[in-house]
Amino acid sequence: MLKNKVAVITGGTRGIGFAIAELFLKNGAKVAVLGSRKETVDKALEKLSGDVMGLYPDLTDYNAVEAAFAEIKAKFGRIDILINNAGISAREPIEAYDPDAFKGIMDLNVTAVFNGCKAVVPYMKEIGGGSIINTSSMVAKAGQVSGVGYPTSKFAVNGMTVSLARELGKYNIRVNAVAPGVTRTDMVAALPEEMVARVAAGIPMGRVGEPEEVANAFLFLASDMASYVSGAVLGVDGGTIN
Repeated sequence: MLKNKVAVITGGTRGIGFAIAELFLKNGAKVAVLGSRKETVDKALEKLSGDVMGLYPDLTDYNAVEAAFAEIKAKFGRIDILINNAGISAREPIEAYDPDAFKGIMDLNVTAVFNGCKAVVPYMKEIGGGSIINTSSMVAKAGQVSGVGYPTSKFAVNGMTVSLARELGKYNIRVNAVAPGVTRTDMVAALPEEMVARVAAGIPMGRVGEPEEVANAFLFLASDMASYVSGAVLGVDGGTIN
């Protein structure tokens, strides 16, 4: 589905991002995996098969992102797909919320997404179009009972997604988001099974999602099957949010 396409995936070293990288490679893409540290990038590259490279720029620094994308373009010749997946979460109540921690979440979950979008647009215009997909969350619709920074950042991601879809459509650049629900990432896998069971009981489908199931949504939106889909926020949450 992605033969000869070049995809950049931030936060691609584990969890949903790693599942996206694996799936894209299986579907013929050339992939650049971006992680936070050299060690995590190297570990991910050891597990991935195909035409893949890895980098670890500071995504909150526009110049670093711009330099990384130039390196990817130099190696692969083009950039067709950008997955803005890197992000962090928190659950502190407002009274205990460190303002610096709030800023940190906004920097990585919002500013880094902006940096990626801004840096990739010239490359996509050069080839006549492309696909940008941002990772949102079901809490962007529902909010959450503590840790206000995370849902705030994902509301912002949705706004950026819809706005850029309107702005960039004339260049045949599609901009969408995927909003996962509770997914069996490392964080969920580390929870006691009885806690996971309680969470699953509140999901209409009766279970948490798998990273591969979320990755399938990214594959669809990145592919030509979604050639007329832009400005969408696709929920992958087992029916939790209607």
